[in-house]
Amino acid sequence: QVQLVESGGGLVQAGGSLRLSCTASGVIFEINNMGWYSQAPGKQREFVAVISRGGATRYADSVKGRFTISRDNAKNTVYLQMASLKPEDTVVYYCTASIQRTYRESFADYWGQGTQVTASS
Repeated sequence: QVQLVESGGGLVQAGGSLRLSCTASGVIFEINNMGWYSQAPGKQREFVAVISRGGATRYADSVKGRFTISRDNAKNTVYLQMASLKPEDTVVYYCTASIQRTYRESFADYWGQGTQVTASS
């Protein structure tokens, strides 16, 4: 089994910062891309940021310059440093990872349970 467990969400004033973490555990041979998505109530899940195993990053336009994604391959962990938070950043954030459980298997996408971030005005 593979699990992704997120932490770091919470309540912050608009303009403040938070850091989300997500650690993958279980039967893991290799992890390719790791990333973050967000979902507001009643809306579809949206891309926020992604980072490759080698460290290449890509961001949604709405978070460029404010959010930074990073990872620690030794810890199977991805981070999302969020700064200058806005009320519209108040959503649930989900981490995702493309994981190969054994060398015989293909990569598959796994998701965390989500963590709520609230930026109050």
